[in-house]
Amino acid sequence: MQQAISRNTKSQINVVLSSGSPSSMTKDDWLTDAKGREKHAPLKSIQKELEALVGMDELKELINEIYAWLYINKCRETANLKTGKQVLHMMFKGNPGTGKTTVARMIGKLFHDMNVLSKGHLIEAERADLVGEYIGHTAQKTRELVKKALGGILFVDEAYSLARGGEKDFGKEAIDTLVKAMEDQQNDFILILAGYSNEMDHFLTLNPGLPSRFPVVVSFPDYTVDQLMEIAKRMIKDREYKLSLDAERKLRSHLQSVRSREGSTFSNGRYIRNLLEKSMRKQSMRLLKEGRVDRDYLILLTERDLHLAETP
Repeated sequence: MQQAISRNTKSQINVVLSSGSPSSMTKDDWLTDAKGREKHAPLKSIQKELEALVGMDELKELINEIYAWLYINKCRETANLKTGKQVLHMMFKGNPGTGKTTVARMIGKLFHDMNVLSKGHLIEAERADLVGEYIGHTAQKTRELVKKALGGILFVDEAYSLARGGEKDFGKEAIDTLVKAMEDQQNDFILILAGYSNEMDHFLTLNPGLPSRFPVVVSFPDYTVDQLMEIAKRMIKDREYKLSLDAERKLRSHLQSVRSREGSTFSNGRYIRNLLEKSMRKQSMRLLKEGRVDRDYLILLTERDLHLAETP
């Protein structure tokens, strides 16, 4: 059985979100008290949200471990026992559309419910939001973003781009400012850096102090074709549509082709959402021309309606 969580020599927790079953903590007995009453409501709440996501089975184990760590630390404080320093800054590694932003938002809500964060909101940022045009401008912009994120999570996507310009690039100033904020405001916000796996690995090598500042590293793998089809079916059902059998077969074949062709540039769940929205607009045009507005026609997406990228 695949080990989902391991520690490396730099005391990082490495998590791979696979499609298999969690390797531990599969029972919910500890979520109820002796009389069967529900407790640990924050954990139950986020687990309910996670059930709505396709795949990510191993994420439950990560959430369980973080929750248990925080909860037991609070119990130790109450018992006047020593507690370890809780550093919760994280790194998310994976391709676009694999759920990184969604999970970050869930974690913010969980930490708010546990009184770890006062607000639990998510501030999304990228290089342009952090890097300025002249000396001192970058530090100012970065500090302003950190201020907005206080009480919640600052989520920096494509964080590796901050280190692409070399020593004279202002991106380095943004990194230095973030590192200082992590020290000065360590209990007031959580920083999550996200991006492609290989680029994030290289990013960590540029500053020897970075790996130890991100104790939780989560890898988000690409969705399988079966998982992509499940995402498509859920999206279609939520919008009160359905696929014809021919459309379903054509979509599956298309996903197999485009997923293997595009590799790391494939946008996973985001690709599915965009494809279906374009297909629904295409169906609307077809029905308008045909003059068919009966319920059965309004619901059905046919093979002709699928808006598929051209295969070279």
